[in-house]
Amino acid sequence: MFLHKHPYQPFIQSDTKKLIVGTLPPPRFTTGDLLEKDVDFCYGSYYNSLWLFIDKIHNLNLRYDNSHKAIDQRKQFLIEHNIGVCDIVESAEREKIDASDLGMKNIKLRDIIGYIKKYPNIETILFIGGNSKNGPEYFFRKHLKDYNLKLELVNNEVPRIHQFKLCHPELVSESQRTIKTVSLTSSSGAANISISRLPLYKQLKVKNPDFNTFDFRVMQYSEFF
Repeated sequence: MFLHKHPYQPFIQSDTKKLIVGTLPPPRFTTGDLLEKDVDFCYGSYYNSLWLFIDKIHNLNLRYDNSHKAIDQRKQFLIEHNIGVCDIVESAEREKIDASDLGMKNIKLRDIIGYIKKYPNIETILFIGGNSKNGPEYFFRKHLKDYNLKLELVNNEVPRIHQFKLCHPELVSESQRTIKTVSLTSSSGAANISISRLPLYKQLKVKNPDFNTFDFRVMQYSEFF
């Protein structure tokens, strides 16, 4: 049984407003067996890289290699845009060493609500993936139950948006925070099939035959990054 432990601590600043929440990077980031184009940082897999889309949106000219420069480029972007990263899975066990969310067992979750309470400027959670089993939103819903909280639907169109109210025992009711959650389409290539089935994607594809699933993510992500 392989212990898949998250290799990175949460990356959150005092002025962080948006928090990216996924599950776990591929096992090679835990074992240190990185590929040539991998970056040793959150979402550093070149073949499942959120950074490819962010790079396209902002024309960052990012490096894709094992260098410290590549890491610093990504940290600088996050800091400048008040974005943090805190994946919800701390560790899991796997019989098969791969990156499948469904293959995770004996899962230990991080205390996302605890971090939100610690950093009062956080107002939005960006789930990288939908509400499929063992996805970030799926685990977050379970996590909310520990605090007697639940998500309220705001918009049922992709990307689906929810919200929840965070109560602090020491604060008056007027000071309660409303946190928005956005379930972005997964950056994984495995999500391409589900994207191709979306009515909006089909409409855009008819208008422009060159439009592809990469373009769709860039379009969707640009509103939130």
